[in-house]
This record gives sequence, C-alpha cells and structure tokens, in this order.
Amino acid sequence: LESIVQITSVRYTPRQPDEGINVSKPTPLVEAGTLVLGLTAFFVIATILLVYLVEIMLRLVSVETETRWFAGWVPDDVVAIEDEDPRTAKTRALLQRLTTHWADANYEFRLKVEESDMPNAMALPGGLIIVTSALLDSVETENELAFVLGHELGHFRNRDHIRQLGRATVLSLFFTAITQGSGSGNFGFNITDLPLRNFSREQESEADQFGLSIVYAEYGHVNDAWRFFDRVSDIVGDGGMLRDYLDTHPQPDSRIDALKAYARA
Repeated sequence: LESIVQITSVRYTPRQPDEGINVSKPTPLVEAGTLVLGLTAFFVIATILLVYLVEIMLRLVSVETETRWFAGWVPDDVVAIEDEDPRTAKTRALLQRLTTHWADANYEFRLKVEESDMPNAMALPGGLIIVTSALLDSVETENELAFVLGHELGHFRNRDHIRQLGRATVLSLFFTAITQGSGSGNFGFNITDLPLRNFSREQESEADQFGLSIVYAEYGHVNDAWRFFDRVSDIVGDGGMLRDYLDTHPQPDSRIDALKAYARA
C-alpha cells in the first residue's frame, strides 16, 4: 500500500519582541523603595485629611467645654515662677484690664510667667496665657506688654489655638502609635507642646490687629505698642531658638509696617 503522509502546515505570524527584553527587571531594593514612597505619600495625605477633620470637630467644642477640659492644665515643660511674684501680679492685673475691652469673651483667662531666657508669649487651650520672664525683661513700656497680651487675646478670639490643638492631637496619636505606647501617661501632652505654640502668619497678623485695637481701647492711643518688635532682630541675632519660632511669624520689619498701616486706618 502506498503510504500517504499528511503534513500539517503551521502558519508563522511574526510579532514584535517584548519592549522590556533588553531592560533589567527592577531589583528588590528598588521595589521596596517604591513601596515605601507610596506608603509615605498615602500616610501624609491621610494625616493631612485627619488633621483638618479633627480641627473641624474641635471648632464645634464650646469655650465652656474647652475650659473644663483644660482646667488647671499647664504644659509639663513650663517652669512657672510663683504667683506671688510681682512680675506675675502686675502682668495679671494688666491682662485683667485689657479683657474688659473684649465684652463677649467667654474665657476665664489664666496667666503664668515662665522662667525662661527666650522672650516669648503663648496662647494655650483653656484660656491659659504664658509670658516668659525674658519677655518681661525685654519690654520697655506698658504699651509694649499690653500689645503682646492683646495679641494673645486675639488668638483666643479667633480660636487659633483650637486649630493647633487638632494638629497636636493627630501628632500625639501618631507618635504614640509608632512607639507602641512607650513612655505613655503625659506623653500626649508633651508632644502637643511644640505645635500648640506656632501659628500661621495669617493668624499672627489677625491677632496683631486685635491686639492693637485692645491697646487703643485701653489707652486711647497705640504709641510705642510695637517697639518690642523693633528690638526682636537684635535679641534673636542670626540664629537661636527664637529665630526658629519666628520663622512661622511675620518678620519684624513687615510686621511693624503692617501695624503702622493698621494704626493709621
């Protein structure tokens, strides 16, 4: 029998080679770096959203509730001088006079003088105002001190410290989480100290305007109210902690120009 061989032909279809044929595959180190960057970006975005959410929630907290929460609270790192000290008594008396010009204030303000060589003043939750001994030594007139105190009252009026409390709360939760609660107890409040003491330049400018209006209401003029800032640059120098703190504030020269313009207005 004649053998019949059936040959099945296979059609050849040409195609382009893979684009990555001459490219090395990513190393595990690159892949790990990409993963870390992605997770970091996600965490940053999530943290920012959480900060704003907490800020909105805290703005709904009434002044009375805020005062109750922070009744008697003073940051752990503040070394306050005795209440009987003449510097505390005089500064507290001036603050009390200034608050009479803010008729609808719901805060029961507390004032502490901190023993510190850095001229500074802070508005903290619960109506707490801290003025450092170095600042009291630096001001030359009562008008200057009145403006500083009026400025801090402006932060309370705009409730700027509540926004900072929101940021501090998120940071506190974050650091507590990554340290797995080690050093807990007052850990959260320690973490909040720094972010609670810094406000944006816009917040500072608005507080300046309110402080100047308080000075005018008390004395009928604003003479020398901003002279303290004339000397800030000399006090700070080219570096130091106060320079870092002032980086978030309007710089002295522009701050004085804005105050003079507002005074003329």
